[in-house]
Amino acid sequence: MRRCFLMYDVAGKPCILCCAITGSVPRKADNPAVPISVAEQIESAHEAVEAGASIIHAHVRNDDESPSSDPEKFAALKVGLEQHCPGVIVQFSTGGRSGAGKERGGMLGLRPDMASLSVGSNNFPSRVYENPPDLVAWLAGEMREYGVVPEVEAFDLSHILQAIRLHGEGMLYGKLYVQFVMGVKNAMPVDRAVFDFYVEAMRDRAPEAAWCAAGIGAGQAVVNEWAIAAGGHTRAGLEDNVRLDKVRLAPSNAALIARAAEICARYERPVASFAEARAILGLRAA
Repeated sequence: MRRCFLMYDVAGKPCILCCAITGSVPRKADNPAVPISVAEQIESAHEAVEAGASIIHAHVRNDDESPSSDPEKFAALKVGLEQHCPGVIVQFSTGGRSGAGKERGGMLGLRPDMASLSVGSNNFPSRVYENPPDLVAWLAGEMREYGVVPEVEAFDLSHILQAIRLHGEGMLYGKLYVQFVMGVKNAMPVDRAVFDFYVEAMRDRAPEAAWCAAGIGAGQAVVNEWAIAAGGHTRAGLEDNVRLDKVRLAPSNAALIARAAEICARYERPVASFAEARAILGLRAA
């Protein structure tokens, strides 16, 4: 049976490009361009900003490339990003690969503009990504205390609905911003019918909210285009995908952001400036 995909009028609507520069999984053995040290991350982020990124989604690593939740590393990265990319939106990860329990939110007192927040559990390729309700409530409370706007990472439809409920109950600080994450093995695949359902769920149930979409691996460029064509915002970067195509490694984070910016141009969508992105997301001025 032939699918009929939804069409949207999006010309002229600014698109926020988020760059996920490092993550917790890819290593230099996978792609030498993956930035590990704080200095490498700052340089890579600066290049991505010049290519069009207005949000830098940040993890930190130990010297052996293993993931970390060290607040001192996050502090050094935040200072470097603010110095070399003034006005950029700094978004810290509270993801579960970098630490356990409240350790995951130990950097929120640094008051980044945003932080990722997973509001439910799901399967990852080789483990369960656990986000129990008490931890979700604690992380959301820390974000509220420090004025940090959550970006809800939705790996499943239930996470979208949970985010809308929590925001309606006042648990989530600031404007609701939900990111669809598609392509993680054992979670939600890159599926256009599901993507369209997600978009309509957000528009029907949370019309004032903003949304974004990220694709993992080969799904990155596909989901970038779906999100841009549907009027949402999108994420690219070496955290999610280390390749330009089947035969070429991505030479930088900037190359993946530049590809997303080219898609924006095809749909006549301007790439959002720092100020435009902050206004769209309801963030404080830089």
